[in-house]
Amino acid sequence: MTTVMSVLLCFSAAAVAFYVIVYYVVFRGARYSSSMRLAGKTAIVTGSNTGIGRTTALDLAKRGARVILACRNKEKAEAAAFDIRRESGNTQVVFMQLDLASFKSVRSFAETFLKTEPRLDLLINNAGVMGPGRTEDGFGVALGVNHLGHFLLTNLLLDRLQQSGSGRVVTVAALLHHLGNIDFPLLASDKDLVSGQSSWSSLKAYCNSKLCNVLFTRELANRLEGTSVTCYSLHPGVIYTELCRSMNLWQQLLMMPFAKLFFLDPDGGCQTTLHCALQEGIEPLSGRYFSNCALQQVAAKGRDDAVAKKLWEVSERLTGLS
Repeated sequence: MTTVMSVLLCFSAAAVAFYVIVYYVVFRGARYSSSMRLAGKTAIVTGSNTGIGRTTALDLAKRGARVILACRNKEKAEAAAFDIRRESGNTQVVFMQLDLASFKSVRSFAETFLKTEPRLDLLINNAGVMGPGRTEDGFGVALGVNHLGHFLLTNLLLDRLQQSGSGRVVTVAALLHHLGNIDFPLLASDKDLVSGQSSWSSLKAYCNSKLCNVLFTRELANRLEGTSVTCYSLHPGVIYTELCRSMNLWQQLLMMPFAKLFFLDPDGGCQTTLHCALQEGIEPLSGRYFSNCALQQVAAKGRDDAVAKKLWEVSERLTGLS
């Protein structure tokens, strides 16, 4: 009996040690440790009332930045702004209404911002959705929010970013961009990159939108060459946040135990965003893709300059910029 207990204890200890190694080496990820201060700087963080957007906004506020919480839900965003002001001791944290599922709302946000805010140093394109449905303009919701909404927002604010001297655009993509594809004929006919509204279609649409994020960043860097603005895309890590709220109850119940054990919390998930937003010396890497606070190789589909250029031109037409 003693031998059996010893074996079981050894097995349990090995299992715990394995979990700790996997968690801290593979899942937990690197930490951004710079003490850089941001007094006098202004940052916009989309989708910042919850999840990694909120923790990103909190970190920027603690560094002294003026932080604009660009969110759809007024009640939740105002509550988040209040909490961030209290936690950071920074009174310069404000909510501005932005619904990325509406081009009208994006244009209204940009107009209000440009009228009321004299500078912009950081644009953090963080908001993301996964699920079925259509935007106000008739696009698939993942394509419309994750790519087209941010594409329009970024273009409307580029001049203000350039005026600030060394602006950065940071777009939260995902490792799942490896599974994405850009079907331009389908986009032209269906205003989406997938057909159908199944759970699989929703996941595929999300992957496609993340590939769009990577390609958008690549082409943006090409167009910004020679200016003071740089841009980066990133994989934040595997995070269990409200992004999964579109899952049905059974899917969430199945996911939760694994998520609690292995997935990053929002604080861990914002570290690569902070690295791309604040790390000095990465300007020559504009347009590149980061993960775990380090430069990473992007999928081959995300390095196709011809597709990136075509996606940009199509997106200009779809959002009314051309």
